[in-house]
Amino acid sequence: MPIVPLYGHAALRERLASAAATGRLPASVLLHGPSGVGKQRLGLWLGALLLCESSPAPCGRCQSCRYAAELAHPDLHWIFPRPRLKDADAGAEEVRQDYAEAISERLAAGGLYARPSGTEGIYVATVRSIVQRAAISPAMAKRKVFVIGDAERMVPQEGSDMAANAFLKLLEEPPADTTLIVTSSEPGALLPTIRSRVVSLRVPPLGEADLRAFLADPLVRDALEKEPVPKSDAERVALAGGAPGTLFGGGERDAARDGAKRILDAAESGDRAAALRIAFQQGATRARGRFTDTLDALEGLLHDRARTKVARGDERGAESAARAVDAVEQARERAAGNVSPNLVTAELMRRLGERR
Repeated sequence: MPIVPLYGHAALRERLASAAATGRLPASVLLHGPSGVGKQRLGLWLGALLLCESSPAPCGRCQSCRYAAELAHPDLHWIFPRPRLKDADAGAEEVRQDYAEAISERLAAGGLYARPSGTEGIYVATVRSIVQRAAISPAMAKRKVFVIGDAERMVPQEGSDMAANAFLKLLEEPPADTTLIVTSSEPGALLPTIRSRVVSLRVPPLGEADLRAFLADPLVRDALEKEPVPKSDAERVALAGGAPGTLFGGGERDAARDGAKRILDAAESGDRAAALRIAFQQGATRARGRFTDTLDALEGLLHDRARTKVARGDERGAESAARAVDAVEQARERAAGNVSPNLVTAELMRRLGERR
């Protein structure tokens, strides 16, 4: 069964296809943007384009395109965060088997999946496997493509300098028959040495028309009908905020939205004690996973507020909401660095409170 097609991103797809057709596509690309906008699906689409046997590509009909759509192409490698293997020194075959099982699960779900938990990562054994597979000739096509999702979850470990250096060398000078497509919702959290070796392209949220087309897809509709509380398409469009992948987050998505509401309510109430409690609930470690999801949900709430203000002709309110969105974006940038989530939240709530 093929995975759900890629919806939206027409301008970016045209740009990537043109670059590939004229030989201008960089060997190492970073696709970055909000969580759930389809960065990894876009990376898989680009992989299919590069492996397609026909023109214009991807044709969707040739053997390579059919295999890519079913996540079965031997030269299209999809890497994403996974639980740590019991054997820290797992070999390439163990890593390959683990990913084969994980990809089978995603394929069975039509390529619709929740964001990996905060305990999952891209560990050293996986990095070694990537480097080893990149050195091998393509099995079927003229090139190999690696799509590395949520690359900010690449976990540096003590004693892994050799693997890390090999991966950085691979990014800087991939084999002539290899393309590396890295994706991240937190590009600021990537190692600076990785960011310096890739060409960055921002993947924006989907527009409403593309989002509704996605929701009309039979695979998507079947998956969403399993929700414990059914929603209308209008509710899902509002909830997604241009990022359809967030609709499959289940309880984590709802928790992020609840957390965002608490932050906004406390900041605007002027209740300093409540604001401090919420800030210090965010934890003191480097921001990942849930905290970033909360910031994404908060930005979505503020975008909804801005649209409502504009519809009502409230220019002052719309400007205030837009400034709040800027504050959240700056908070996300700080959170991606070495600043603890509780300090980021405290400063963000102070700025949001100034808008009252």
